Amino acid sequence: MFKKLVVILLLCSVVAFGLRNQVQQFSQTRLALAGPYFEVKAGSSLSALCQSWQQQGLLSRFQCTQLKLLSVFHPQLRDIKAGVYRVAPDLLLSQLALFRSGKVAQFSFMLREGETLQQSLQALSQAEFVQNDIQSVAELQALVRWPADWGPVPSDPEALFFPETYYYHAHSKASDIYRRAHQALLTQLEKAWAARDPSLPLQSPYQLLTLASIIEKETGVLTEKPLIASVFVNRLRLKMKLQTDPTVIYGLKERYQGDITRAHLKDPHPYNTYVHFGLPPGPIALVSATSLQAAAQPEVSKMLYFVAKGDGSHQFSENLDAHNKAVQQYIFGKKS
Repeated sequence: MFKKLVVILLLCSVVAFGLRNQVQQFSQTRLALAGPYFEVKAGSSLSALCQSWQQQGLLSRFQCTQLKLLSVFHPQLRDIKAGVYRVAPDLLLSQLALFRSGKVAQFSFMLREGETLQQSLQALSQAEFVQNDIQSVAELQALVRWPADWGPVPSDPEALFFPETYYYHAHSKASDIYRRAHQALLTQLEKAWAARDPSLPLQSPYQLLTLASIIEKETGVLTEKPLIASVFVNRLRLKMKLQTDPTVIYGLKERYQGDITRAHLKDPHPYNTYVHFGLPPGPIALVSATSLQAAAQPEVSKMLYFVAKGDGSHQFSENLDAHNKAVQQYIFGKKS
């Protein structure tokens, strides 16, 4: 009797060892999921996933049975959590523990300085796994939380969202991303307004934001921004028109086709700073922290003009005669 028991135990051990060895080998089977992301729906089970993979031809019926055996040795595999996961090509079945880790994929979307809100919305419509609950710029107005002591709530949400990279998980709402961007803008604008030169001819944080947006569009050279700001501040103080092309282009909207004309410069739309004195009604683009800082603390200078040199930088002038010579040199290629 004892010998029979020993034999039975040995046979059981051999069978168990064989099964375990087979399951371990099976765990190295590669699952060719269509990547790079895989979504585990809420309420999913390992059995349901395996059945789906079987229907897709990724696993055979026998392999699904093996997977169930694998989960007997590794019961944690059955404790899967909903979410979108980043998966490697040919995921090993032994790596299915990823779906119980809760380490879901993280995505990012960048609001870019110098872009308009319309441009950012178009880019967001192409972003991965975003629930696009914002269809127009006008809908962003509902997200604005303008401080009461900053004056009237802007009627246009342009530039009321801070440009930077925002991270999110799958199926996050676009409105949540913009809500965070709006709060970030308020923080940056409050900081710049508090640190501003008190002699600036600006009456509100919104005017500071408007000036900063013009600086943003005029130059991408960081070291130039305070001097660009100085030109516009000097013009405001002297009651000169700002005469900046980006404001004209912004107001033209779809009428602008890539070349600014004399007719454009005479167009009486509210943003045309060749026609109207002072700042335009509002900002014309998303604004970076460096442009806000430049608007708040311009360089002290007597500059009133600047012209693009063709390499991204500008030539600055204190008077019209010097400016005209710079235009001849850098726009028409004539040297005095």
